[in-house]
Amino acid sequence: MIKQSSAGIYSWLPLGFKVMKKIEKIVREEQNKIGAQEILMPTIQSSEIWKESGRYDDYGDEMLRIKDRQDREMLYGPTNEELVTDIFRSSIKSYKSLPQLLYHIQWKFRDEVRPRFGIMRCREFYMKDAYSFDLNDDEAVFSYNKFFLSYLKTFKRLELTAIPMAADTGPIGGNLSHEFIILADTGESKIFTDKRIFDLDSEGSIIEKKSLENLRKKYERFYSVTDEKFDKEEFEKEVDKENRLITKGIEVGHIFYFGDKYSKALNAAVDLPDGKKDYVKMGSYGIGVSRLVGAIIEAKYDDKKEIMKWPLSIAPYELAIIPMINKNDTSTLEKASKILKHLENNNIDTIIDDTDENLSSKIKKFNLIGVPNQIIIGKKSEGDTIEFKEIGKDTQNLTIEQIIKILTEQKANN
Repeated sequence: MIKQSSAGIYSWLPLGFKVMKKIEKIVREEQNKIGAQEILMPTIQSSEIWKESGRYDDYGDEMLRIKDRQDREMLYGPTNEELVTDIFRSSIKSYKSLPQLLYHIQWKFRDEVRPRFGIMRCREFYMKDAYSFDLNDDEAVFSYNKFFLSYLKTFKRLELTAIPMAADTGPIGGNLSHEFIILADTGESKIFTDKRIFDLDSEGSIIEKKSLENLRKKYERFYSVTDEKFDKEEFEKEVDKENRLITKGIEVGHIFYFGDKYSKALNAAVDLPDGKKDYVKMGSYGIGVSRLVGAIIEAKYDDKKEIMKWPLSIAPYELAIIPMINKNDTSTLEKASKILKHLENNNIDTIIDDTDENLSSKIKKFNLIGVPNQIIIGKKSEGDTIEFKEIGKDTQNLTIEQIIKILTEQKANN
């Protein structure tokens, strides 16, 4: 799915790239639903706006600094607060144009001192970062809560239980922040939480101030923090012993509210009704699109059975046709091709394994690739019925019409 190019930098091969683009599509759809508008900012930025904000020297060695042929200081963007604020200040002059919710999905670079865990902690990564611009704190928190809801819905569509946890803001700054963490034994983050938070759901939430405020408060009622904010005394006081959970997790999203930290530094102000000017209030909101590929594998892979099953919405293919191929008999491959046409006519994304490996090796390979459904054309596939298997379930002998019905229902329920 990927191939390492150099330390912490990867090429995305056909299967991995397909999964990542499907994740990107879901992320984009959920951003659009809350009224965020997509833009595209460059990977290379001028150092001038970073010097203006005061972060050029503060950011440290993670920032890759370069010079162009005119000896101008440039950098490969690790994040985009400065650049998006520069876009805003040159475009928006009046409070009447607020709020503004802007996002893009773009490559980032942070020169990690020790890249590890493959695409989970790498140097170059594909990320959705969004930015909100509001008139005052009240409106800004409303925007923050919109993204809070959007993230819950995004991860639910990816079949992940991502828990929002109070977190440090780090170099981004600000005083309100949540990390979205999925449970995984291989995770880098140590988490302390109340088990009852897993019973909560965002269903029924609407994009309205009170509803979104209540949603966030519903989650914040339960103690849930990363190790940076952990307080043992507070944890034991707030959470009954039977509900305490100390485990590891993977961060898949992070949201921040930082007020006028950047708008003041970069002079991003709007005209008010009384003729005065005021600095806009800002937040930023990140989802690691490429990181999610690795995180979902960690969450979904069954180590004991050596089986991976992608959620249908992001699987590289919905179904794999695995024929037993004999060099002297092409009938199974011909049968697979006819089945493929049926499936494609019903908009089912399908791949045929036409390699000359033995059948058991092919099945094992596709169990690892994680395509959620398989049609196996072997000795038992005679007449009108064929072997159909959903990964993790028993094999069934079904007609192609029955298989299409099952797959269509899977998509409808997804």
